[in-house]
This record gives sequence, structure tokens and C-alpha cells, in this order.
Amino acid sequence: MGRRKKVPIETVPVPEFSSKPMTRKARSLERREDQLIALAYDLVEQRIRNGTATSQETVEFLRRGSTKARLEKEIMEEQKKYMKAKTEAMESAKRIEAMYSDAMAAFSSYRSSTPDDEDVSGAN
Repeated sequence: MGRRKKVPIETVPVPEFSSKPMTRKARSLERREDQLIALAYDLVEQRIRNGTATSQETVEFLRRGSTKARLEKEIMEEQKKYMKAKTEAMESAKRIEAMYSDAMAAFSSYRSSTPDDEDVSGAN
């Protein structure tokens, strides 16, 4: 067998995706979608770094990095928090209403189970 020629490390091409471990395919659709999105991001990142990205890919990431897009994202996050708080308040109101209803039922049962003093004393 012949000897291998020593090549300096700088000239050896390194595949972009070889350093990443292969992951199993996700079982749920949501997780699978997340995996595919992550792979797509990695691919577009590689294309941008190599200078082979399409204009649509470049414009998409320019748009996502704009101030307007960031503000819109913050607004959407705040709206999500608001809707969650509103839902929790409605659920709390339902619980309070149920507690009042139970309390009124308990009070009415006390009132009807006690004999009236006037009826008992008036019979004698």
C-alpha cells in the first residue's frame, strides 16, 4: 500500500452538515414540523454564507430583521399575554359565580330546615 499524501488542514473541505448529529424523526406532527423548519433555516444560512442564496431568501431574512417586524412580533406576544389573562379572568369569574351559587344554596337550606318560632309558640 502507498502512503497517503499529507494535506494541510486548511485545504481540506469540511462538509457543512457533517458536524451535526443525525436526530430521529419526531413522532408528533408539531415536533416534525419544528425539525423541518430548523433544517430549512440551516440550509438557508448555509446558502447565505456561501453567497448562493436566492433573492427571496435574502429578502425574507432582511424583512424578519427589520424594526417593523420586531415591533409586530412584540405586539403579537403582548396580545397573546392579554388573551391568556382575559381567559384566566373569565375562568376565575365562573369559579366565583359557582361559589356564590353554592353559598346561596347552603344559606337557603339553613333557613328552610329551622322551624319558625312564631308557629311553635303560637300553637300553645
